[in-house]
Parts: sequence; C-alpha cells; structure tokens
Amino acid sequence: MQAFAFAHGPDWRACVETLGRPGRGLGFVYFTDVLAGEADQILDSLKTQTGVRDWIGSVGTGILATGTEYQDGPALAAMVADLDAFSVFSGRAPLKANGSFGVVHADPAAPDLPGLVSDMSAKVGTGYIVGGVSSSRSRTVQIANEVLSGGLSGAVLGEEVAVATRLTQGCTPYPGRFRVTEGEDNIIARLDGRPALEVLLEAVGGERTQLLVGLPVPGSDTGDYTARNIVGVDPKTGLVAIGDLVEPGMEILFCKRDAAAAKKDLQGILSSLKRDAPHPRGALYYSCVARGEHMFGSRGAELDLVKRSLGEVPLVGFFCNGEISRDRLYGYTGVLTVFR
Repeated sequence: MQAFAFAHGPDWRACVETLGRPGRGLGFVYFTDVLAGEADQILDSLKTQTGVRDWIGSVGTGILATGTEYQDGPALAAMVADLDAFSVFSGRAPLKANGSFGVVHADPAAPDLPGLVSDMSAKVGTGYIVGGVSSSRSRTVQIANEVLSGGLSGAVLGEEVAVATRLTQGCTPYPGRFRVTEGEDNIIARLDGRPALEVLLEAVGGERTQLLVGLPVPGSDTGDYTARNIVGVDPKTGLVAIGDLVEPGMEILFCKRDAAAAKKDLQGILSSLKRDAPHPRGALYYSCVARGEHMFGSRGAELDLVKRSLGEVPLVGFFCNGEISRDRLYGYTGVLTVFR
C-alpha cells in the first residue's frame, strides 16, 4: 500500500507545497512555537492547497519527522493519512461517533488532565488513545479543524483503520516496591511503616541525581509505570512530595533517568513494531521534552534510531509536556504508533 503524503522543514509554505493535493484523508500537523502566531494562516493554507478538510495537531517546543528533529527555529511537519473512517473532535465540536482508537492532543493548562485522558479512553472501543500534551515557550495551541486552546482535541479512528502502538520508557527502576502507609494529596509520609525519605535514600543507595517516583500501572503484565517528579523532601519530618496524588495502600517504586536503558528500550519496541507492522504507511511519534538530545546525546539521535528500524516511513510528531498512551498520562516516555 502507498505511503502517506508528508513533508517537513523550516519553511512551512514549502512544506504545504510538497504535500501536493491529496484532496481527502486526515491531516496531522505539528509546528514549533516560533510559528504559534501563524497557526491560523498555516491551517488555512493546508486546507486550501491540499484540499484536505480535516486536520489535527499541536504546537511544540520541538517537532519530529523521519530521521530528524527541529528545535530553536521555525519548522513544520505534516502528514496526510489516506483514511476515510475517522471523526475529529474538540471542546467546541464534541465527539459524534465512537471508534476503536484515538489520537489526542491536550492543553497543559487544562484541569485534571489525567482524568480527561482516562475519560477519553473510555469512549473508544479498545480503550486505546495516544498523543501528547502541547509544549510551548509562547502561545499554546492545538489544531482540530480550527486553531484552539484548552482541554482535549484530536480524532477517533474507525475499526477498519489498522494501527500498532508501543510505549517506550526512559527510566530504570531501583529494586523493590513500597506501599504507602501514610500520605495524602501529593505528600508521602510513610512507606511500609517507615519515614518515606528514609526508605527513598535506602532504596537508591545514596544516588541523588535525576531521581523519580514510579506509580505502577494496575494490571500491567510488563511492569509498566508512570514516572513522576520528586518535587520536594523534608529531612526533619521524612516527608516526600511528588508530582501526583497519592493515597494509603498504593504501591510506588523509585527510578532514575537512564540514557542507556532508554536506548535499549526504544530498540526493543522498534523490533516489536517491525514484526507486527513490517510495511507501515506512516507513523506518529510523541516524545517527552526531556528526551531527544538531552537523553540520547545529540540532536536527531532518537529519531535516527527509529529511522534505522522503520526505514523511510513518513513520520511526524512533537516533543511533549506529557505523553498519552492507552488511558494514562506519562512522563519521560516515547509513544510510537504506525499505520499498517
């Protein structure tokens, strides 16, 4: 089957020209925050010149394309998926039809994003949605047939649209899992009956850099977890504050950002996807803003790994303030989806 039309580069007008005139399908567009002020003009040009009416996308501090990433300047990546079965939605245009898979973009200022993501996943047949939280150093916008901000927007795909998706972690867990025996809001007071900070320091063996808390995903058979920042500690009381809510009875683990583990895990999910979808028509990749050159050592290295495995497959995406996979909001991860 033919690969999807796509284009990327620093000149957004040239990208629109490169796309040609597919005339139909679902368009994905991502642009750096330098171009946020031109979002309306970009969308109008895409609709007019390609003949494609339906577009979804987001601004990002950096955007992703096949084998490369763009940061610190104007750039756009766009792809037109040759699809008929989909429904675009936003807060202004509620979802009209339930499908089997969703691609969503979220505004970082929206209240209770984890709850919104969970609610949205319940509206699709498989419970699977993918996407990311917009990132910007200026105006934050999303695209869902218009330029907007706030809440969730995107598209739900019909059952006949074949996709395969994987989540890749960017952390390594320390040994052990610990039960919260006292805590409320985002404060952990005691783990397994001991002061939380004492347990943390013992678990990590004195390491103090890039430490995170992992919240295990219930029912996961792969040891999956969501990584959350440690936002504060109190040596006097032994309290540990994290970037999420806790409650007594829940399990946590401690983990650290790890470049070698991130590379190995990415290669693993790429091999798995290659087996499931040997000839993809297009791909979407949502990667944490803390990944990219910060984790893989040089600009474009992460996308080069993807390209080496998938080949010259049209791929677009962006660096996110949080990554969405299935029914959860993650951090420090990458979410790769291919169209079969």
